[in-house]
This record gives sequence, C-alpha cells and structure tokens, in this order.
Amino acid sequence: MRKLFALLAVLAAPALAQTPLQETTFWAQEVAAGNLPPIGERLPDAPLVVDLEAKGRSFGTQGGTLRTLVTRSKDVRQMVVYGYARLVGYGPDYELYPDILRDVEVIEDRKYILHLRPGHRWSDGAPFTSADFRYWWEKVVNNPEITPSGPPEFMTVDDKLGRVTFPDDHTVIFEWDTPNSNFLPLLAQAAPPFIYRPAHYLRQFHIDFAETETLAEEVRRARVKSWAALHNKRDSMYKFDNADQPTLQPWINASGRSSRKLFVRNPFYHRIDARGVQLPYIDVVNMTIVGGGLVAAKANAGEVDLQARGLDFPDVLILKKGEADGGNYRTLLWASGVASQIAIYPNLNFNDPVWREVMRDVRFRRALSLGIDRRMINRALYFGLGNEGGMTALSSSPLFNETDLLAWSAMDIEAANALLDDMGLSNRNDAGIRLLPDGRPMEFVIETAGERQEVENALAIVTDTWREIGIKLVMRPLDRDILRNRVYAGVSMAAIWFGWDNGLPTAATSPKYLAPTNQEFFAWPKWGQHYATAGSAGEPPDIEAAKKLMQLADDWSHTTVPAERKAIWRAMLDIHADQQFAIGILSEAPQPVVISKRLRNVPEKAIWAYDPGAHFGVHRVDEFYFDDAFEQVTQ
Repeated sequence: MRKLFALLAVLAAPALAQTPLQETTFWAQEVAAGNLPPIGERLPDAPLVVDLEAKGRSFGTQGGTLRTLVTRSKDVRQMVVYGYARLVGYGPDYELYPDILRDVEVIEDRKYILHLRPGHRWSDGAPFTSADFRYWWEKVVNNPEITPSGPPEFMTVDDKLGRVTFPDDHTVIFEWDTPNSNFLPLLAQAAPPFIYRPAHYLRQFHIDFAETETLAEEVRRARVKSWAALHNKRDSMYKFDNADQPTLQPWINASGRSSRKLFVRNPFYHRIDARGVQLPYIDVVNMTIVGGGLVAAKANAGEVDLQARGLDFPDVLILKKGEADGGNYRTLLWASGVASQIAIYPNLNFNDPVWREVMRDVRFRRALSLGIDRRMINRALYFGLGNEGGMTALSSSPLFNETDLLAWSAMDIEAANALLDDMGLSNRNDAGIRLLPDGRPMEFVIETAGERQEVENALAIVTDTWREIGIKLVMRPLDRDILRNRVYAGVSMAAIWFGWDNGLPTAATSPKYLAPTNQEFFAWPKWGQHYATAGSAGEPPDIEAAKKLMQLADDWSHTTVPAERKAIWRAMLDIHADQQFAIGILSEAPQPVVISKRLRNVPEKAIWAYDPGAHFGVHRVDEFYFDDAFEQVTQ
C-alpha cells in the first residue's frame, strides 16, 4: 500500500508565479550591498506556502523583537522547540504534514521515500540536499568514534537494521523489512532525531575530511580529548548553542558566546505566506535568562511578549491583576496536554532493597493513591478546574476511559490502611508511623525539581493525609538535572513530575512510552535503560505487569489494523490504572499563557503540550506578528 502525504498548504507553482515575492525588510540592506542574494534566490523552488486564511489567521507584517524568558542557559534549545521546523510536523488538527520535506511517500509503513525541496538552503546559503542525510548516516551514526552506540534505536526493527539510500540530490529512502510505524511521528517530535546534518560545515571537524594538523589544532583550542569530541561539540542541532552551525529553523542563533540570547530571522527559511512574504514575520527573538521564581513577576511587569514556560496556574491571580491594572498583555488559559499535572513516581529501581520490595508491591502504590485528597488539592490550588484522578489519557483523547481515571483515586483512608496492614506493615512507632520489615520508620522521600510552588503545596496536603495511613512524607527539593540523575541511578526513592507528555494519544500513536523503554519515566529508569541500550546498561523488567506492557508495545508495532491497535492501547492504559506505576493527582489544569496585546495570530484556545506539539511550535510562532497599529494607539 502506498500513501502520499498531502501538503499543509497549496504549493502550486502557478500561484507563486502570479504573486510577486516581497523582499524581506530585515535583510534588504544586505541584499542591496550584495552580501545576500535577493529573496527569489533564497527560497526553494517550491516553498511551503502557508494558507493563513484557511487557518483563520490574518496576513502579518514583518518586523519587531519578541521577548520571552527562560530559566537556564541551556534552554536556548527552546528556540528549536518553538521554531518547530521539522521534516514532517503536526498541523492544528494534530495530523502529520510535510514541512521541510516537499512530500513523503509511505509504502506499507516500512518504506519512506523523502522528497526534498529543490533549491532549499541552509541558513548560510549552502544547498540542503540528500548529501546532508548521507553525512548523518555514514559519517555520524555509523562512525564508532562519534557514535559508539551505533545507529539510534529507531533504526532497528525486529533486530534488523534499516537501510538508507540516496537515489539523487533530492530523494532519501528509509526502508525496513517490517513496519516501522513510529518513524514519521518521531521526526515530528519536540526533540526529534535530526536525521540530517549540515555536511558542508561539519566536515571541517571530521577526520575523514579535515587536514590532520588543522584538526589537531582545533581539538587543542577547543580543549577536548579527540576529534570526535570536537565534532560532537560543534554538532548541536537540538542544543542550538553553536551559533556557527547552520540551521533550517526560522530563527538563527546570533548570540555567540554572549550572555544575551538573540535570534534573528533565517534569510533562507522555506515558508512564505500567500502574498509572497517570507516567514517568520518577527525579525528577532530576545530570550532572557532569569531565576525560576521571577517569570510571573516579570510577565506581570510587561517584560515579555510571549510566555508560558515557567508559569503555572497559581500565577493566574497576579497575572490577571497586572492585566487589569493596565498591563499591555493578555492572559490566556490553554488546555494542558500532559497526562497529569502532578504525578508521584515511586522508583521501582530504588537501590535500597527493603524499600524497593515494598514499592514493588502494588498494594503499597494503591494505598498511596487512596491516601491522597485530590478534591482538596484541586479546590485549593486550581479553583476546582482540574480533572481529579489518576494518570491516563485525557478526556479529549479518543482513548479516554473514565474507569481508568477513577481507579484507586477516591480518598479512602480506611481502605488504604487495610492494604498496608495486609502487606504485613502493621507495626508502628510511638508517632504512629509504620515500620519497614527491617524496623526503620516509613519515611517516604519524594524529590522535586523545586520549580513549581503548586507541587510543594500539593505535597503539603498529601503529607497530612498520608500521616493518617502511617506514612511520613519527606519532600526534598533539588535542581532539575540533579533530580533526574539521581532517579536514573536508582538513588531517589520517589520523584514528582508531570505525567506523560502526550496525554492526547490516538490508536495510531505509538504506545512505547507506556512500556519500560526509556529512563525518562521515573518509575522504572533502569528498565528503560536496559531497553534503550540493548541490554548494555540498566536491568531487565522483572515484574509481570511491566513485561506485559513490553509485549503489548511490541504487538502494536506488528499490526496496522486500527481496531487491534486501539485494543492494545486500552489494555496498556488499563494496566497502568490498575498498577499505579505513576500516581496521578489531577489533570487538565489550565496553562496560563501571557501574550502582548500587540501580538497577532496567537490562538485564543489551544493545547500546551511538549509532545505532540512542541509547546508553541504546533501553533507556528513564525506566523505570529506585531500589530503596530495598536502600539500607535496606546502611545
């Protein structure tokens, strides 16, 4: 069976011929000086023409600087997330469409023929061709010095490595013997596998191309141990911290090593509107690094034009007050796409053998869930707007099942105590705290990233109710990276985080993230490591429910029948609801989004989700623009 992905917008050449291209004002001076070719030579032969009217949006004007905030220097990578230039990407309907690619042919979900746009160029003007895919395949992932682990996991299906061929400059073929249905969704992720590289740039750091003495000098200057380490340091497609590396994103890093993070429009970007105006509309993005607790205050002070990251629902009051007091911004409430706003993850791979055995008993996890007053947390922190219950698919997903949402989620102190007693944990100390089998008090330590006040407030409420079931909750705030590393190493007893990034799955969504296939699911980091490294790290799952999830995920990969895939999804969600691997507290709490009153084409109602959607990415920030008419009226 052959499928051909339709384009997101009409790309007919006659339409372009009738619409003269407009030179980009930001680069006009460079064009006039001969430092940059004119717009007609900077675009692909068939650019992606965006039908704004079909999306209910207005044509914009070029110009302006968009201000936004992040809380860590490494968050410059959010420009790759928000920019969301992908080979294929999600549209507003959350269906996949070609973006960087002209089109994709899909044959039996095992053969993918990628057609590039002739004339497409990197941000430095070099041609973007199949040679950039070949470089990734032959010189990066299949070079043992650069990639010791070999090709990425998605390239192997049923223990057989896929094949990549390059018939011509504008065609790349990925092919497997059996279906690899998750290939295109992977390419559309917020943090996708970049299966291409700017070969013309990276060759200068590769032993196969560079002069030996020159390369050795570059290694010395970069203070790294080898040419491969240098190559990996200069190759930052997702990190986006190398201003010299060309990109296909709408904005390019113009910050260098400066602490001020500025990004300017890509003169060779492949998208235009129907009037022949090159996107993005906004010329410059100014990304300022601030302390995590200052985001809401600075948004309230009018120091941002577009902000959601770093804002939580409790910030709505101060934001709305600033808006009412004459602030030149609006506070929108978008739906959250994560499966749970707050979820507790008992670490089943915790290094302490006594605690690990206790946590692996499903009665313990169910008791913890029954000991949470979700109604109180919802009313106290979210004005009752959240959806109380465990972690499962959201109500807007076709896979939503209310039974899974409500499983073990209604507070029942008596039932929780009965479960713990049934485990043999009936002995208590003088303070009423239950004792572990080795006599230690049951002090359950939950580590947090220390970034969300709502998490700490929720845990304060949980502390009181868990005391009634004989468990002392100890909260330990940590730096986010330290928290993750401790979880991955089995040092953390439990952690608290969001639920699954994708709370909006369909039967066509790969359910691998529900199985122990990655360490990012904090309940089973070492099981995930074992799968991701083909057994070279971590440890294999050794409880039946986890093994069943692995089998079901594999079953999904080996069928293309929608009814069968739906049944697999339902079975996996049922297992999670029953086993309480992650103890969800509530979901669908609104996400505050602050936008300047001058900013246009921002949706009033939308979904804030990392995957699918890349936060602002799916809403296409390159189509946002500033309305100068508003600025003139308010001056």
